[in-house]
Amino acid sequence: MNLPSRNIVLIGARGSGKSAVARELSRLTGRSAYSTDEEIVRRSGCSIADFVAAKGWDAFRDLESGVVREISTRDSLIIDTGGGAILRQENVDALRAGGHVFWLRAPGAVLADRIKDDTQRPSLTGSKSFVDEIEDVVAARTPLYTAAAHDIIDVESATPFQSAESIVELFERGIEKT
Repeated sequence: MNLPSRNIVLIGARGSGKSAVARELSRLTGRSAYSTDEEIVRRSGCSIADFVAAKGWDAFRDLESGVVREISTRDSLIIDTGGGAILRQENVDALRAGGHVFWLRAPGAVLADRIKDDTQRPSLTGSKSFVDEIEDVVAARTPLYTAAAHDIIDVESATPFQSAESIVELFERGIEKT
C-alpha cells in the first residue's frame, strides 16, 4: 500500500466508532494508531470522567490541546481524537496541518444507542437527558466537524472495517477538501 506520509485523523462524536475504525485502519495500513483520549488518561493517571470531575472541562481541554499539538507533528500515524477536540481551533489547525481529517458521522440517536452503557464518559452538559444531550451536542458540533473535515464518512450502518476501507481509498487518492 502506497500511502502518503500524512497522518490519518479521525474526528467525530462519542460513539461514532473512532477507536474501532482506528484499529481497523492500523491493521489495514500497518500504521500505529494513537488515541488522544488514551494519552490523556495515561498522563493524568485517572479516567476522563474522574479528571473532569476533579479539574473541570477547561483543564481537560488544555491537556487535550497539548496532546494534539504534540502528536500532530509526527508522520504516518492514525490519530483517534476525542469528540470535542474540534472545539478549539488550534487543535483543528494542528490536525489539518499534519494530516487528512475524516469525520465519522452518524445521527445522534445511533450514537446514543452505541454509548448508552458506557460509564466512563462524563456528561457534557450535566442538565439534560442522555439522548437529548447527545442530540444537542451533535447538532451544535456539526458545523465544527464539517469545517474541520477533509472528508466525511457516514458510519451509521457501516462496520468499522467498511469505514476503514473507505478511508484508505480516499486517502490513497489524496482527495482534499477545497
